[in-house]
Amino acid sequence: MALSSPRVARLAGLTCLAWSATSMPTLAHHVMDGQVPQTFTEGLLSGIGHPLIGIDHFAFVIAVGVAAAIVGRLWALTPAFVIGAFAGCLVHLAGVTLQMAELVIAASVLLLGAIIASNRELSPLALGSLFVGAGLFHGWAYGESIFGAEQTPLIAYLAGFTLIQLAVAIVAGLAGLWMLQGDAKLRTNVRIAGAVVAGIGLALFVGHIEGLVFPDVQ
Repeated sequence: MALSSPRVARLAGLTCLAWSATSMPTLAHHVMDGQVPQTFTEGLLSGIGHPLIGIDHFAFVIAVGVAAAIVGRLWALTPAFVIGAFAGCLVHLAGVTLQMAELVIAASVLLLGAIIASNRELSPLALGSLFVGAGLFHGWAYGESIFGAEQTPLIAYLAGFTLIQLAVAIVAGLAGLWMLQGDAKLRTNVRIAGAVVAGIGLALFVGHIEGLVFPDVQ
């Protein structure tokens, strides 16, 4: 279905906003100003905040819920990503390095956004595999904020980022279901959301590639 002029304008505006957001100075994905959490409360707040302040993680978690809703497996597939992210964080805490993690994360945001925007049919198994695989890298990145922490803040951190991701994805999925069951305008909004997520992923991916090719350019 062709998009009307107002929808095209809205898509362009949202995409530009997403691109601008990815160009801002990063928060280094730390809620505690780069400090390792020392208490249960600090660990919990850091765990809750990490998936929200990282535009790459936040966009992907939203896309997970929407994509899972599209294939009718919201309650089954959403936990697959959360479990993958939990495992990825443990991999980081074990001292294992996943090469080019940030590049893979950006690519996962671009890919999942493009799948939603293109309305491409994907089997639940393939989508679940994507969720788990991408979750490993997203979770590995989460591990940076808590590496070296004591047991109490570590447990709180793991609980915090697990619960917030599950909550955000479920809410996004329920919103996606509501739009999918509505009129043509609402259904089109799902694809627009996918395009915005893809735009965020593209901006991040290009930025990481530039960093690899021109490492000395600030």
